[in-house]
Amino acid sequence: MAPTTRRRALTTLGAALAGSVVLPAADAFAGEQRRGPRPLWRAHAHNDYEHPRPLLDALDHRFGSVEADIHLVGDQLLVAHDPEDLDPSRTLESLYLDPLAARVRANRGWVYRGHRRPLNLLVDLKTEGSATYLELDRRLRRYQHLFTTYAHGRVLPGPVTVVISGDRAARAPMEAQTVRRAFYDGRLADLGSPAPASLIALISDNWTLHFTWRGVGAFPDAERRKLHTLVRTAHARGQRVRFWATPDAAGPARDAVWTELLAAGVDHLNTDDLAGLEAFLDAHRQA
Repeated sequence: MAPTTRRRALTTLGAALAGSVVLPAADAFAGEQRRGPRPLWRAHAHNDYEHPRPLLDALDHRFGSVEADIHLVGDQLLVAHDPEDLDPSRTLESLYLDPLAARVRANRGWVYRGHRRPLNLLVDLKTEGSATYLELDRRLRRYQHLFTTYAHGRVLPGPVTVVISGDRAARAPMEAQTVRRAFYDGRLADLGSPAPASLIALISDNWTLHFTWRGVGAFPDAERRKLHTLVRTAHARGQRVRFWATPDAAGPARDAVWTELLAAGVDHLNTDDLAGLEAFLDAHRQA
């Protein structure tokens, strides 16, 4: 494949996975009056289920990405961080899948009315990955047209893009599927692998394992160059980037790190503070 053709293919794939669907000019103009508030696509709600209203609080703050941890208990997928917090009423369907399906129906096919990009739903598998993923896959199949789908080598955008994180054993059954409604959350080590963005749609990693800077003082030039290189490499492959364990206490250090992440083009900023990140992104007018 010629370099120009390959770049176009990667751009198309990245747009599908990130949801950058371009409306025709006439449709975009006609839809202006039907649009809701501008979503903050870079905002990621870490451990979203710990907020008073899982999913709904993040959507009220216009977040473009939310995270749900799941445990396979019998044949149920329960949402919680730790086993002692499991509650049979807090299923993945009741907290996320059913509300998302209802919202998409109400908003004419997308999570945010008038904004044709998918919400990123990061599902962290807390129990054995293979069995948990296969049960999740069965559940996702029940929601027709809700999820971005990989089918026989093509990525078909939907209102919600599911990315699988957590237990690494999920990767094998995912790679074996010719049709799936989820993608894999890679690590920085996967940037050098041959796995395509149609499998590894997102690269996530622990900030503290790769960078010494915590937002105090100047960002070392070598670390800034490293960050920009990592993001450029991922984007050239059609993959998005997220870091966890960045400073999250309100203050200058957090704002300094977020500012550098934005400047480098990091796709998702991780936070437990929904209002804080919303205000930050609005102030910087980048989403």
